Amino acid sequence: MPAPVRVVVAKPGLDGHDRGAKVVARALRDAGMEVVYTGLHQTPQQIVDTAIQEDADAIGLSVLSGAHNTLFAEVLRRLRAADAADIVVFGGGIIPDDDAAELRKLGVAALFGPGTSLSDITGWARTAFERDDEATAP
Repeated sequence: MPAPVRVVVAKPGLDGHDRGAKVVARALRDAGMEVVYTGLHQTPQQIVDTAIQEDADAIGLSVLSGAHNTLFAEVLRRLRAADAADIVVFGGGIIPDDDAAELRKLGVAALFGPGTSLSDITGWARTAFERDDEATAP
């Protein structure tokens, strides 16, 4: 049996609205993933350090402060600097389409806006992190 997908869900910066992050974390957990929720006011370095320490497959960022361009880019930069660019970054928040396109160019795997269903998020995660041995299991 393959190891479960490990996801760090984080709230970077000064944004204090974490209900959505907690709901997504619970949905990912209910879908069979191991989830570590870091809590509020995390720095990009703290998020990267946690992901490395937890041997995470992914980092899910929730950004509602409007600082998404800076925060996503900094997490990605620090992952590369730590030789951990294989950790997938995805996230959500109120992100304008133009900004979302730029974040995807930087390497953000997926972005989910307000109103996205939990089944869409967990379905994306199941597909994105399908284990090789799951795909070939009888």
